[in-house]
Amino acid sequence: MRDKIWARVLRIIGIVLLSLTAVFTLMGGAGTSCVALNPTGYEGKFDGIAPFQWLYILFVIVTLAIGAMGVRAAVLLIRGAKNAYRHSLVALSAGAAVGIIHIAASRILRGGSMPVDMVVYTTIVTLIVFLLFRIPGVWQGVDFEKPEGGKGTGRHAAAIALAFCGVLTLTIQFLMAPTHTMVGVNYADVWHSTMNVVGAALILAGAGLLVHREGRMRLATALPLADPVK
Repeated sequence: MRDKIWARVLRIIGIVLLSLTAVFTLMGGAGTSCVALNPTGYEGKFDGIAPFQWLYILFVIVTLAIGAMGVRAAVLLIRGAKNAYRHSLVALSAGAAVGIIHIAASRILRGGSMPVDMVVYTTIVTLIVFLLFRIPGVWQGVDFEKPEGGKGTGRHAAAIALAFCGVLTLTIQFLMAPTHTMVGVNYADVWHSTMNVVGAALILAGAGLLVHREGRMRLATALPLADPVK
């Protein structure tokens, strides 16, 4: 049975949201490493966490691991693999739980928690969306693991997710500038060249995947059906 359009759209939205959340989480973990490794090096803004440097190093390790779990879950969703939805919920729930602890610790130790808040809010929003997918009437169409979901939707979602993640990678230094600028230096832009290369590569990969998919579909439509008699 052919999928309804709304079901395909919701599946794509879910995969794109999870992919963006996973990449944002990885960026958050990488960004926290700067403070975790040098808590006294930013004009005293993070001196409060210095006695608990070990905790922030742990936050970095766990957050990066959760981000990797999110990427894996997104790949499983794209493939329509068994338990893909469950893996997604585990990654999102873990990200929300660790993020909330991170926020609480930062507010207690240094009187503020930005920019980790944005990562956590994004994770919670994505988690809520995935929980809403389980509404019976919605899940009947969205179900990421049913065979009739089709690989076409997964490839389409993968292409869009790659492109969106590329845009996020290229613009993150501007989005995070208000919370990362100290003494006139935007620390969200310290990996400028690397982020530009990665972001551009993700966008090109997404565009290439989309073009490849459309090309295969047109080729399949153009080729004449084989004569069963021959």
